Amino acid sequence: MLADLHLHTLASDGAWTAQELVLAAAARGLNLISVTDHDSVDANDEALHYGELHGVGVVRGTELSAQWRGVSVHIVGLNLHAQCPPLDAALVEVREMRRIRALQIADALSQVGIAGAYYGARKYASADDRIARTHFARYLVETGHCSHTAEVFTRYMKPGKPGYVPTEWMSIERAVGLICDAGGTAVLAHPARYDLQWHGGIEALLRAFVDAGGRAIEVICAAHSPADWSVYAAYCRRFDLRASLGTDFHSPRESRLAVGDLPKLPSSVTPVWHDWSLSTRA
Repeated sequence: MLADLHLHTLASDGAWTAQELVLAAAARGLNLISVTDHDSVDANDEALHYGELHGVGVVRGTELSAQWRGVSVHIVGLNLHAQCPPLDAALVEVREMRRIRALQIADALSQVGIAGAYYGARKYASADDRIARTHFARYLVETGHCSHTAEVFTRYMKPGKPGYVPTEWMSIERAVGLICDAGGTAVLAHPARYDLQWHGGIEALLRAFVDAGGRAIEVICAAHSPADWSVYAAYCRRFDLRASLGTDFHSPRESRLAVGDLPKLPSSVTPVWHDWSLSTRA
């Protein structure tokens, strides 16, 4: 199976439509993809439609913003039901938090001499409640404050930097519960990215994730080196977790990997789609 189960569209902070992602996936010969926009499921129907037209399997997805012991973590939900009122209501709630945070980020940036950041970021977003830090990063690159988006995050968007605004995201227990309520599989996204040195380490996070009902972790992704693949494959076996993979693609200019630019999962792990009925859910 050739899969890419972590992709973003204009419905959150990606630069492409779901149609464009599906066409890219078809060109790479992918069998299965999922659109996992931040706190949104809005692009799933479009992805399913074009997936059917172009022979690419699509499962519904999202990526929830959560926190554990004060650390921001991302929980991907895969193979979701088409309708789940509790999840839909939670997504509206979180996007309102994003709208308020965007105003606060813009105000913080204005205090260090960067004017017009809110409207500059807004032109890259599909709606006021979809404005993310990536949209601010694009504006700061456009206006010459930074040379690339990674520099923006380093200089402005990390804790202690002038554009950083702390946010109280939902607990991982709630995030996982919402995904389970929607019939989906909860996946811990890019686990190597989290700074857990003072919070018990990755094993403590994985125990909490499993206890909450989490079922898989990303083994292969843009944030992981080949050495990490082996490490997180071993964690899959130790914690009886399924393995997922995804490029976390946002745009050709900003992403480390192109759509589908991944090796296959190692044979030592059980893929996240192992128990899915793709013909009835995709």
